[in-house]
Amino acid sequence: MSDKQSRQAIALSYDGQQAPTLSAKGEDELAEAILAIAREHEVPIYENAELVRLLARLELGDQIPEALYLTIAEIIAFAWQLRGKVPVGFAEADATPRDITPASVLLAPPQS
Repeated sequence: MSDKQSRQAIALSYDGQQAPTLSAKGEDELAEAILAIAREHEVPIYENAELVRLLARLELGDQIPEALYLTIAEIIAFAWQLRGKVPVGFAEADATPRDITPASVLLAPPQS
């Protein structure tokens, strides 16, 4: 038996209207492929092993559970900030609100 844990990746899509949904998930080689695609398209990657384990229980297309709304909202907000964007209706002193909707956020456990 091997003590090595498998690598996992979870991708979430968010349309700005409904709760984020699970758009991709995979282990090992599929996880690495998902991560490679995310990097290629400059999708923000958030690494959190426990959150990945929780979300891996979902089926593709499932919305995230309500208990995780705040956690996922914080991750999406951080992804917006990384891109220098703000959601509609958010006003900063010297920023004009722009209509943006992040397509996805990828979650993966930290690489050991």
